[in-house]
Amino acid sequence: MIYLHKILPFFVLPLGLTFILVTAGVVFRRWLFCIVGLVLLWFSAMPVTSNLLMRAVEGWEARLPAEAMPEADAIVVLSSGRVLAPGDPPVSEWDDADQFFGGIELYRAGRAPLVVFTGGWIPWRPAAEPEGRVLIRYAMDLGVPPGHLLTTDKVSNTAAEAAAIVELLGAREGVAAPPRVLLVTSACHMRRAVLLFERAGLEVIPFRVDFQVSDGRKLTILDFMPQGDSLRQMETALREVYGYWYYSVKR
Repeated sequence: MIYLHKILPFFVLPLGLTFILVTAGVVFRRWLFCIVGLVLLWFSAMPVTSNLLMRAVEGWEARLPAEAMPEADAIVVLSSGRVLAPGDPPVSEWDDADQFFGGIELYRAGRAPLVVFTGGWIPWRPAAEPEGRVLIRYAMDLGVPPGHLLTTDKVSNTAAEAAAIVELLGAREGVAAPPRVLLVTSACHMRRAVLLFERAGLEVIPFRVDFQVSDGRKLTILDFMPQGDSLRQMETALREVYGYWYYSVKR
């Protein structure tokens, strides 16, 4: 299923739609299809449009300081994906550290006595160590006591993360029922994550990190020129929209 979840959205994302339109235009000699496909690609790769959609997916929210957050039973840090660098033995490197440091920030502010990392793992990287185990070692290096750190077993998506957290915290003494968690994930992913964690039976307090659009930037002519990073950002935002819609109707 994880392969289907990764592959199927391609056909309703800008690159996939452009491929379909251009291919259909060439095969059926309908050059209007080719033009529409290229215009779609240009529009999707402009920073002005990708930034606007990303901020909408982020809910127009702001990054809050840890001290402004209420207390909870646990801080839950979702996996963000790590890079398995070439080499023998392979070394796990950062892809994005914002979620990890967001969780540490909350712990140091005294918002919860426990930090739980999810054991992110994907089957096409079988040699990779589950992310939670790696992050526990980093947290210990920063002075977090081992008894205040937990990780789930291997999980491959947000729904599995939610189920694993419920099982882990439900078996722990001193945790309220339902557990109240400070959920740490990227701002664009938070809406879908909250939906799934609340559906799993948790009381969720969002702590958004990893915002994708810088505050206070001014528009220039470059914001209307296509860029690879903007196309990637557009597709990331659309994947979150499609994912939220999918889980909204799936029970």
